[in-house]
Amino acid sequence: MKYHMVERCRDAFPVRMMCRLLKVSTSGYYDWRDRKPSPRDQDNARLFREIAQIHHDSDGVFGSPRVWEDLRYAGETCSLNRVARLMKENGLAGIPAMKQWRKRKSTKRPSHVLNHLERDFTASEPDIKWVTDITYIRTGEGWLYLAVIIDLFSGLVVGWSMSHTMEKQLVIQAVLMALWQRQHDGPVILHSDRGSQFTSHEYQLFLTDHNIVSSMSAVGSCYDNAAAESFFGLLKRERVNRRCYTTRTEARSDIFDYIERFYNQRKKRKLMNIHQPALN
Repeated sequence: MKYHMVERCRDAFPVRMMCRLLKVSTSGYYDWRDRKPSPRDQDNARLFREIAQIHHDSDGVFGSPRVWEDLRYAGETCSLNRVARLMKENGLAGIPAMKQWRKRKSTKRPSHVLNHLERDFTASEPDIKWVTDITYIRTGEGWLYLAVIIDLFSGLVVGWSMSHTMEKQLVIQAVLMALWQRQHDGPVILHSDRGSQFTSHEYQLFLTDHNIVSSMSAVGSCYDNAAAESFFGLLKRERVNRRCYTTRTEARSDIFDYIERFYNQRKKRKLMNIHQPALN
């Protein structure tokens, strides 16, 4: 470590002076510098190039756990501690997640619709359990509203819609996109909160006409729709909060890029790895 310090500062300070202050041998430093990298050092250099590429592709978002996860999917057998050490030594860090949910005052209207999920955000196959929600994106032209449909089996955003107004058509368009991609015509549970868009007669009739079972959170409980809240948390942390959108068009383009190029592609890679048949 002391030799590394001398090497970094050798253009600014005399080598002999630094070695004396650090209480190391000058000849030892030169021996260290001229020594060929060990196989371990060479492998660390190779691995760090992979780490740096993944970190760059994530727009600087991924920390060591998610970088390590992508490395494992790529066939690397390194440990999480090794990835964390190499990132720390080279000044790479991700963006930390929020530590707790923010409580918010409920303005949702109650309805007769039941909660069919009961906070069970797992699914045994695609297109049997979906969740939906709406979030706000600030732009220089005003709010842009985003509605998403997430498949609980894969975690993919299977439907989404954006608009400058938060009306029932916003969520209906997102559901239409999800229906267009659906792989079967069987019933699917679609869970939401009790916002006016979801409790509207037109929206509920649309779900019934398309063999979709409406499910809703309890009044004032954001935890009942935690899967959708979690996605919006990632979207804000990994992309929206790091941007300043001048126009709604600019925001639309960037959110499209995040959902289709970044988030969904990552989910698809994981699915391919999980369900890939074992090689003989």
